Order: sequence, then structure tokens, then C-alpha cells
Amino acid sequence: MRARWPDGWATLVVDGSEGAALAVPLEIASSYRARTKGLLGRDSVEGALLLSPANSVHTFRMRFPIDVAYLDRGLRVLAVRTMQPGRLGLPRLRAGHVLESGAGAMAGWGLRVGARVRVDPGAG
Repeated sequence: MRARWPDGWATLVVDGSEGAALAVPLEIASSYRARTKGLLGRDSVEGALLLSPANSVHTFRMRFPIDVAYLDRGLRVLAVRTMQPGRLGLPRLRAGHVLESGAGAMAGWGLRVGARVRVDPGAG
């Protein structure tokens, strides 16, 4: 079952290795228009941006480097990459969603391959 959320704000919940959960402000881009715009024209991102559905991203015309996490349909992290502006990310075949944040943020949250995240739409 593929999760669907409307464009807007929510909270990303990242479960830590010590059992503690971290809440991160999350902007959801699920419409074609919102996904196409993404982080273009911005100087930073507060928290994270979830592109859904998506399985690849690019950083052409971006102003800052970003962390990119490819998530499967169950919101499990398949890969985490840092991308500089002007790059094209390869599509991930099993990815259903892509999570973006400022470079270095995901490491600070403890987000890594195999971790599962949750979206709390009522807390945005």
C-alpha cells in the first residue's frame, strides 16, 4: 500500500538507535507542481522536504548542497547521499519517496540505510 499525503506541512519522525524518536519539521510535496519546484529558488530548508511519489532528484539551479534519502513504499531508507548543486541523481528502482534536507542534517538525525521513518500529518 502506497502512502499518500496532500501538499503541506507535517512532522517527520526518525526513530533513534537508543529508542528515542526525533521530530523534524516536514514539508510534503505530492502534487506534480510542488514536486517539480522542490527546493528550487530557496537558500535553505527548515527540516526536510518529502517528494512523493518520487524515485530520483536533481540539483540543477539549486543554491546549496542537500542530503537525499531514497525511501521505499514502507518508508524504509534505501540509500542516503549528499548532492552538490548541478548534479543528477540516479533513479532508485525500489524507491517510492525521496526525502531532502540541508547537507549534513540527516547524519545529525541518525538517519541511515535500513532505518524506518514515519510521517505524522496531524502534527505539522
